Amino acid sequence: MGCLRCWLPAVALLLLSVAEVDMEHLQAENLNLILPDEHNLVLNRGMRVLPRDCHEMLMTLSGQARDGVYLIQPGDSPIVAYCAMQEGGWTVVQHITVNSSVNFDCTWADSPAALDAINWELKLVDRDAITKTGEYDPFMVEDESSAYRLRLGLFQGTAVDALTLDTENYLHDNQRFTTKDRDNDNYFQNCAKLEFQGVPGGGWWYDACAGANLNRRNVIYWQKDCNKERLCKYAWMMVRPSDTVKLIPSGDCKKDEL
Repeated sequence: MGCLRCWLPAVALLLLSVAEVDMEHLQAENLNLILPDEHNLVLNRGMRVLPRDCHEMLMTLSGQARDGVYLIQPGDSPIVAYCAMQEGGWTVVQHITVNSSVNFDCTWADSPAALDAINWELKLVDRDAITKTGEYDPFMVEDESSAYRLRLGLFQGTAVDALTLDTENYLHDNQRFTTKDRDNDNYFQNCAKLEFQGVPGGGWWYDACAGANLNRRNVIYWQKDCNKERLCKYAWMMVRPSDTVKLIPSGDCKKDEL
């Protein structure tokens, strides 16, 4: 989620091929991030009223839609986004790989916008092709006056809860966002500037510093699930509207904090 303006080139690696269409009138704020010969990948060109996100697009299509790139309009201007429709209409906000050339070492001006309560899902794939997932509901980012503080709710999934449990003495929940030019972490140095194998940490919700970080280029770190001993090949971060009512099986509710 940090540096949302940086995610699309990486997501473009996942795009599905579709029949070529006339893209002359296609407009999107971030269209320049897709190569001109990939403009034909947008699946809903010509749609007059754009959906707010991929989930709304899926509902508009009565639950029948394929994965791919769609025009959505979460704010004043349309953007292109990759939609994981087969998994329930998730908007992919970031896709990283261990050999990615995408730089997530962003400045404060590229920090994430404030987010109301949404549902946030993580997907990790290790070198043995084992996939683990995790979900925070709700997932909230406060506004700039609060330094984009992260607020998390219930977690469930097969991945470890690396943001709200301090198994490595780091708590990312309730932390402010730090970038290389704005130090809001709890360490005596700027965690976003600290390097691992020559790569800085990038913008993230650091404690002092990190038990998880999905914004360091070429390094996917998620506590015991992804680290230098257990390498992961891919990681996705996806969002969709938070459920109004969420059923939690008896005995599974361990923590509920905002």
